[in-house]
Amino acid sequence: MSQCLNPDCLYENPQGTSFCQRCGNKIILDDRYLPVKFIGEGGFGRTFQAVDVKRLNTPCVIKQFLPQQAGSSSLQKATELFQQEAKRLQELGKHPQIPDLLAFFSQDSRLYLIQEFIDGQNLLEELDTQGKFNESQIKNILTELLPVLQFIHDNKVIHRDIKPENIIRSKNGKLFLIDFGVSKETSSSIVTKIGTITGTPGYAPPEQFRGMVYPSSDLYSLAVTCVRLLTGLFQKSDGSDQLFDTINMEWQWQKYVSLSQELTDILETMLQDIPKKRYHSATEVLAALKNPIPRKTVVIPNPQPPQTQPSPNNPFKQILQQFISPPNNPPQPTIIKPQPSNAHTSFTEDLGNGVLLEMIAIRGGSFLMGSPENEPERLSSESPQHRVTIQPFYMGKFTVTQAQWERVAVLPKIQQDLNPNPSRFSGKNRPVEAVSWLDAQEFCARLSKATGKKYRLPSEAEWEYACRAGTNTPFYFGDNITNDLANYNGNYPYNSGAKGKYRQQTTDVGSFPPNSFGLYDMHGNVWEWCEDDWHENYINAPVNGSAWINQSSKYNLLRGGSWISNARDCRSANRGSGARDFRDDTLGFRVVVSSRTQ
Repeated sequence: MSQCLNPDCLYENPQGTSFCQRCGNKIILDDRYLPVKFIGEGGFGRTFQAVDVKRLNTPCVIKQFLPQQAGSSSLQKATELFQQEAKRLQELGKHPQIPDLLAFFSQDSRLYLIQEFIDGQNLLEELDTQGKFNESQIKNILTELLPVLQFIHDNKVIHRDIKPENIIRSKNGKLFLIDFGVSKETSSSIVTKIGTITGTPGYAPPEQFRGMVYPSSDLYSLAVTCVRLLTGLFQKSDGSDQLFDTINMEWQWQKYVSLSQELTDILETMLQDIPKKRYHSATEVLAALKNPIPRKTVVIPNPQPPQTQPSPNNPFKQILQQFISPPNNPPQPTIIKPQPSNAHTSFTEDLGNGVLLEMIAIRGGSFLMGSPENEPERLSSESPQHRVTIQPFYMGKFTVTQAQWERVAVLPKIQQDLNPNPSRFSGKNRPVEAVSWLDAQEFCARLSKATGKKYRLPSEAEWEYACRAGTNTPFYFGDNITNDLANYNGNYPYNSGAKGKYRQQTTDVGSFPPNSFGLYDMHGNVWEWCEDDWHENYINAPVNGSAWINQSSKYNLLRGGSWISNARDCRSANRGSGARDFRDDTLGFRVVVSSRTQ
């Protein structure tokens, strides 16, 4: 079958036909591209599935540009717009999840683009096949598409027509963003098709109908896409929409689906009517989504070596023997490991059965917290840089392991129960994960009661100070990161670095080089909870190293990135937040102790 490209004909001709049998229009383009099927019409014009006869009938897509007005001046303007569109697509096609531009040319006074064909289903077709999407599927869509959107926006382009039909899942499972027919350059007022500036009703944000558009406009449309896939409810031909209350001008999708509070908050923020109330970038959404990020308070006293003897009322050894030590195997004595380079001494807590908790002495000092404005891929939440003074303290050499968690989880309950085996990735020396901020607080409370020392989560300032270990580069080992230095998603390197491994799981603690303080895995593996509540920036932040607490906040700080994170999210200055009761296989923690036990 050969498809006629004449807009007034579109006759389906027998296979092998060179000229349309109805109108006589030449069918094959540029002597190599043969249209075989009409796909549809969108912002750019008409789209056809085709084959490249010079490349063994390799599938491709023909996009036929159709200017809205006739006349030589209109055609000249259309040609200019077409050339701009082609150059834009050529740049965007460098991303592996945007179809590559193969060719662009004119023929018979018409303009054509040839693009890579993505063999698969769009998300609307997938919805028809499988039914409504669940929360996990929506998170995967966001996780895959947000980096694509950030790439587009970094290239000063706004898509303006994100919807399920324009997202294709290839047969190997990868998502592609297609159809940039109404996309717009943020540095120009030119649009690609005269009279088509609003995208698709039911997906486009309010400002788009007023001729204004921002990167957050695409985030709004992506959120609408997600809630329609979750609910299966779409705008009807008469304009009615069960998901949108036209009287109060607000979305009411939540009454049709039940989600975690974290994802609900993210989608609601993306769906704000006023652009400045949304996330400012796709990166910020990804940080909120993947960097499940949390918080709380504790005033840090001036540290001196903590007492290693248990309190008389709660002997650590007796408690461990009663609750977790097997018969005839009493806990070993506490081990003290000196660190001559520090003013005070590191120590090791014996949890019994050979399970040790190593605490590294961190000397006090001051540092610039946050990222400088010239740091690549930084976020506004890392500003303003400010000097913070830190008192000496002790920090876990590693994030809390599954073996350590299991030993403490059987100690007497303080506020809440603990699951002794919460982790998705099993291994005694792997970090414990799938633990909430509240779980981490309970762990610290039980350990504190058993030892007589005050174990707690680090303040955000303590965490960054300890991570940097005297450095001021994006990572404690320098200006960039590789998968030989940390466990993160190597498909998304930092600052034009080389791609690397994506292990898709946690690794044993201590598998990568430590920083100069002797701390391991401060970049990647699992996000680490801090005491602080989430704040959008550092305006009015404490400068004494204490945790920054806001009694009305629902979210706490996360630091360090994880096995699933992009490289940029593993930077020393990067910040994330999450609901304090949220659990995820990317979330863990490490503990600290003030130098003077309270």
